[in-house]
Amino acid sequence: MTTTIRNILVDEQGQGLAEYGLILGLIAVVCVVAVVALQVQITAILTKVANAL
Repeated sequence: MTTTIRNILVDEQGQGLAEYGLILGLIAVVCVVAVVALQVQITAILTKVANAL
């Protein structure tokens, strides 16, 4: 019984998936912050393209 509990606590199989999840979450936050920070410039570019059409 103690061996089974020890194996569960020491098992690092899901650790890589959790790390990838954290990295993906951080990338998503950075993308959202970048879009919000560049909102005025993006709107100006899209308006210019729409008017050119």
